[in-house]
Amino acid sequence: MNTAPDPAAARHRWLTDEEQRIWRAYLHATTLLEDHLDRQLQRDAGMPHIYYGLLVGLAEAPRRRLRMTDLARKAKITRSRLSHAIARLEKNGWVRREDCPSDKRGQFAVLTDEGHEVLRRTAPGHVTAVRQALFDRLSPEQQKALGEIMEIVAEGLQPNEAGADLPWLR
Repeated sequence: MNTAPDPAAARHRWLTDEEQRIWRAYLHATTLLEDHLDRQLQRDAGMPHIYYGLLVGLAEAPRRRLRMTDLARKAKITRSRLSHAIARLEKNGWVRREDCPSDKRGQFAVLTDEGHEVLRRTAPGHVTAVRQALFDRLSPEQQKALGEIMEIVAEGLQPNEAGADLPWLR
C-alpha cells in the first residue's frame, strides 16, 4: 500500500463538509427558485423568466430602449441567446428592433406599448411569487445578510479588465 501523500490532493483546496453542505443547499435553492419563477411566468404570461428580465431591463431604460449589446450585458447572456429571445418577443409584439443611426452594425431593442402592458399585468404576480418564495421566509437580518453576500459574490465574479471572456461579449 502506497502511503505517500497524493500530489494532486495537495494542489487542491477541497470543500470541507460544511462548505459542501452550503454549496449544495445554494444550488438546490437557486434551481428550485428559478424553476418556481419560470413556472409562474409561463402560467401567467406565457414567457420564461429570462424574457421577463429582458422586458424589465427595457422598461427601466430611457425611452424603453437599449442597444442589443447593452441588453445582453445587463441580462448576462450571450448576444446569440439574446437575439433568439428578442426574435420571440418581437413575434409576440412586445419588442421591436431599430437600427442604430450612429452605428450601421448596431441595433436597439425597444419595448413596445403592448410589451409594457404585458409587463404591467404580469409584475404583481411575479412580485408575489418572489416575495413568497424568498423574502417572506427570511427575517430582515437574513435579507440584509443575503443581499450583502450576493453583492460580494457578484463583485468578485464581474471582471473589470478589458478583453475579459464574458458570455455577453461573445
